[in-house]
This record gives sequence, structure tokens and C-alpha cells, in this order.
Amino acid sequence: MKFLAAKTNPHLVTLVVITAASIVSLNMFLPSLANMASEFNVSYRVMNISVAGYLAVTAILQIIIGPLSDRYGRRIVLLSSVIIFCLSTVGCIFSSNIWWFLFFRILQGAMISGTALSRAIVRDMMDSKEAVKVLSIIAMAMAIVPMLAPMIGGFLDELYGWRTNFWVYLIMGLCLLILIWFDLGETNTKKSETLYKQLSTYPKLFKSGQFWGYSICMSASVACFYGFLSGAPLVATKVLNLPPTELGLFIGTTSLGFFIGSFLSTKLNIYFNLTQMILFGRIIAVLGISTGLILVLMGYVSTLTIFGSMVFIGLGNGFSLPSSHVGIMNVRSDLAGSASGLSGAMAVGFGAVVATLMGLILTAENGAYNFLFILLITKLISLFAACYVHVLETSPKKNKK
Repeated sequence: MKFLAAKTNPHLVTLVVITAASIVSLNMFLPSLANMASEFNVSYRVMNISVAGYLAVTAILQIIIGPLSDRYGRRIVLLSSVIIFCLSTVGCIFSSNIWWFLFFRILQGAMISGTALSRAIVRDMMDSKEAVKVLSIIAMAMAIVPMLAPMIGGFLDELYGWRTNFWVYLIMGLCLLILIWFDLGETNTKKSETLYKQLSTYPKLFKSGQFWGYSICMSASVACFYGFLSGAPLVATKVLNLPPTELGLFIGTTSLGFFIGSFLSTKLNIYFNLTQMILFGRIIAVLGISTGLILVLMGYVSTLTIFGSMVFIGLGNGFSLPSSHVGIMNVRSDLAGSASGLSGAMAVGFGAVVATLMGLILTAENGAYNFLFILLITKLISLFAACYVHVLETSPKKNKK
């Protein structure tokens, strides 16, 4: 595989594009879910498998992707994943029934390697403080794309139909292949000897209280975002009667908050440690969703009360996720890829559960308050985990195994 070897570290813009592509592959087509359900003649619950099933597969993949990248390198794993994404996208475009579509849609989950490995690549290249700053910059930049993607997806759906979004996915995947090929050299200079040896390191991570604390905090935070993406289309169309273009606009509310939170994180991380930044973010998110839920229960059901509170989800995640990612990989810096992949699997797996709950529980009658209630539960879990890891990290007898 020497012909794949590159000699330069990736530029920041490359890491931004790789990470953003993973999110775009999930959320750009969301405004089309209702129309897709009608075309395939299935219920919204069945159509929601395209979100929940995608997340479930990406959770499983991340358990494997991390060790694979620690053993064989970040570059070859990324290239292989994007090729699978492109081929499965072609399958989605030409699917004639819901089951073939869902099969290929789930295979698109290979794109999740971009999110998991971009974090590991950053950790390969720099120390903790610098890594937090760079991850915050990446998060701030990539927040713009997920904010625009649903808007573009809804616009394309109204003009040309939902399959147009998947043609865009195909073009995106091919461009990403070219970018990785020419601007992503191998950053993992300490590859493990065997894949089995790398997988056998998971028990070492499981024994670390810090790993569990950081991972549960991150998982619940990410699951809240995925739950939002899964439930928002139903709430917007059935409760608020919004068309696809407006739905795409309001889905971008979390990204707006995420952009602001990530920007503030780059400025404040030099004054506060990792767990303090995480706690700030969790408290902001809990207060924002709680306010929205109280207003809805009082009868104030509107786009402002529902989607306005979503800004605080993004704001809190922008504050805390970069620090959570670095904290996870700091537990064992020699296992950064495995730690990133395993924690990513936990996050996406939790996200799949929350997304499935949204599909099963939400109706036109209860959608507004159940939507916010489920999101609040996930944020409370992340807050408790943040408190736990803060106690561990500030304890004089902290145990980093």
C-alpha cells in the first residue's frame, strides 16, 4: 500500500470538510422525510429508520473504525469509508422501494469515519490545549454547513424532488475522495502491531472512570442533537404546519448556537480547564430546554418556543464537546483512535435509541411537549456525567488508568 502513502499533514480546511460531510450526510435530506414516506407509501415510523438505522450502524462501525485506524492508519480507513459511501449513495438514488433504499441508506453510515478520525488526527498532531482550540475552530466552521444543509435540502426537494439530495451526496463524496487523496497524509506514526492487540485495549479504557464520565457526557449531548434531527420534521410538519423550506431553516437553529458556543470555546479554553468548560455547556443546555418545555406546557406552542430553545442545545454543545473529545483521548493518548471510535460508537448508539424513541412516541397531539421532554432527559444525563468527571479530575487521588 505504499502508493497510498502521503507526506503532509492535512490542512485545517480538510479536517473541517471531512467532519462536516459526516453531519451533512445525516441531515440534508431530513426536510424530505414526509415526502419520501408518501412516495414509498410507508408511515413516518418506517421512514424514520433511515435516521435511526443509519445511527445504529454508525455506532457499530465506530467500534471497529478506531482500532482499524490505530492499526493500519487514518488515511486508508478514511479513503475506504468514502468509497463505500459513494457506492451506497448510487444505490439510494436508484432504489425503487423502501427496503432497498433503507439498505443502501444504512450503508451510507460509513461516512461516520470522518467525525471519529478527524478528532484522532488532531490529537495525533498536537497537545491537549492546542487540540481543544483546533477542535473548537473545526466545530465552529462545520456548524455553518449543517445549518445550511437542511435549508438547501428542503429547497431542492421542493424544486426537483428528494433524490436530488442524494445526487448532491454523490458529488460531495467524490470531491471528498480527491481532497483526502491529495491533502491528508498519515498522522498515526505509532501504529499498533496487530488489530487483535488494538481491540484488546478496550478493557483498559473501560476501567477508567474518566473515560466513562467524558464518554457518557458526550454521548448524551450528541444523542440530544440526533433526537432533535429525528423529531423535528414531525413536530414542524404536524404540529407547526411548516413547509420543507422553513423546516430546513429551523433545523439550522442548533447549528447557530453551536457556532456561537464553539467560537466562545476558542476564547475561554485558556482560562478554564476541560471539565469547567463541559459543565458550563451542560448547564446552559439544560436551562434552555427547561425554559422551552415550561412555556409549551403553559400553552405557548410556537416555532419560537420550540426551536428557540434548540439554540441552547447547540450553544451548550459548542462549549463542551471539544473539551469532551480531548478529555476522552487524554485518558490514554496512545489509544486515541480507539478511544475516539469507542466513545463515538456510544454517542451514536445512544443517538439511535433517542431517535427511535422520537419515531415511536411523537404524534401530532403530543409532539411538542414529548419532543422537548425527551431532549431534556438526555441533557440531564450529560450534566450528571459532567459533574461526575469533574469530581474525578479535581480529586487529589484521581485515577487515570
